[in-house]
Amino acid sequence: MSELFYNAVPNATRVAPPLAPPREYPQGKPERVYLFGTCVVDLFFPQAGLDAIRLLEREGIAVAYPQGQSCCGQPAYTSGYTEQARTVAAAQLALFAEPWPVVVPSGSCAGMFREYYPALFADDPARLAQAQALAARTYELAEFLLHVCRVSLRDQGPPTKVALHTSCSARREMNTHLHGRALLGQLAQVERVEHSHESECCGFGGTFSVRMPDISGAMVADKTRNLIDSGANEVITADCGCLMNLNGALEKQQQALRGRHLASFLWQRTGGDL
Repeated sequence: MSELFYNAVPNATRVAPPLAPPREYPQGKPERVYLFGTCVVDLFFPQAGLDAIRLLEREGIAVAYPQGQSCCGQPAYTSGYTEQARTVAAAQLALFAEPWPVVVPSGSCAGMFREYYPALFADDPARLAQAQALAARTYELAEFLLHVCRVSLRDQGPPTKVALHTSCSARREMNTHLHGRALLGQLAQVERVEHSHESECCGFGGTFSVRMPDISGAMVADKTRNLIDSGANEVITADCGCLMNLNGALEKQQQALRGRHLASFLWQRTGGDL
């Protein structure tokens, strides 16, 4: 979430998680994983979820998709509605009973699982154990492809220039920008261009964009202007909340530039059909 969000919303929860030790990754690929699709992927970008599944299945991994999954609870939690977030989170905990990795095509939702679920259930010993176990086996998609699957991508597309955008929470909690850069760096015909204000919020921030529309609009205008000036042919991101905001702003500005989820971009560039 943007600093502006926490400064502007009086009851917003600001509980910083303890610093986690460096992560140790498994030596081999698992046979099965869960996919937590996220509500934004489910409702607005189902293709990104399908392409994430295709990428995992191509690695020889069976993917389970619990049908009862919904929101991770982040919008309620960051708006200060801790009890409501706990209720939503408890429903998600019950869905991932097997000890398989949970792969999430969103760094911000993965960060909610990994960094904040244990804090939500600190006073509930039974659920705390579940939350800690879930946190330990939660991976953002790019992180999982890079460090667990150890993919070696062969680019099959024409030369292109892309700008990588990562959500602020995904960047700071999950290092998603580093994982995305590494995967794009494997694609021989893809040039990742630098753009000004790369680390800044796009203005979406979940409920922030609803509560503070004028500030949000100014932020996305600044972000899209810099993306356009970068000379990129396409914007790539691993977070669909940002993708929805950026594409909406670019469409309103009547710009040709558009964004796409990293999963769909990787799938197409490495031989998948869209």
